[in-house]
Amino acid sequence: MFRSLLLASLLLVVLFGPATAQSRFSHAAWDALLKKHVSAKGVVNYRGFIKDSLALNQYLQQLTANYPQEKAWSRGEQMAWWLNAYNAYTVQLIARHYPLKSINDIKQAGAKSPWDIPFISLNGNKITLNHIEHEILRRKFADPRIHFGIVCASQSCPKLANEALEAGKLDAQLDRLTKEFLDDPSRNKITTEQAQVSQIFNWFKEDFTRKGTVPEFINQYAAVKIGNKSKISYLEYDWGLNDK
Repeated sequence: MFRSLLLASLLLVVLFGPATAQSRFSHAAWDALLKKHVSAKGVVNYRGFIKDSLALNQYLQQLTANYPQEKAWSRGEQMAWWLNAYNAYTVQLIARHYPLKSINDIKQAGAKSPWDIPFISLNGNKITLNHIEHEILRRKFADPRIHFGIVCASQSCPKLANEALEAGKLDAQLDRLTKEFLDDPSRNKITTEQAQVSQIFNWFKEDFTRKGTVPEFINQYAAVKIGNKSKISYLEYDWGLNDK
């Protein structure tokens, strides 16, 4: 009897893979909300998210109940979870204070910025968007493409993808989002002679220079390549709300 059960268990592992917490967690609810309220160009309908606040809050509750497991989850599963969490909580923060002209209009006593407001309840702690970005995403995963997978709800920030980020296709998704950001003339203006690029490359220069230079990183993804003698400058950042 024991041998039969053991063989059956081994067969399930072969057919379906090992059962982990992540394999039982789905970002489908977030994916549905994004497809419904975010355009292909990344324009966000916050009024739509407010109408669907119950569904958004239910997804955030699912995140709370399915905190990433270091040993059981793969790197991609953890990274996708945190990227989606950052974006979903950013949408919730905007929705709670809507209407507003900029995320920077959100103020709370004791917080230097909206990214320093401890409104996120995860794993028994109250944390901030800055904690997720700097202490988890940047420090733990050290992938510069992270900057194009998270959003700051502003005109100059990378667009919010109208699909959830998923571990199985995360590399392809981050590559696509990076390319789309670099090739968007409203966010970067690149020619072979001159490159006016986003302040993101200035603010987080250390992330883009771990394995080379900023131009070398950009040239991996941009359709137009920065020439060896190109002058690089940084565009003014538009903090206006990315709103439909």
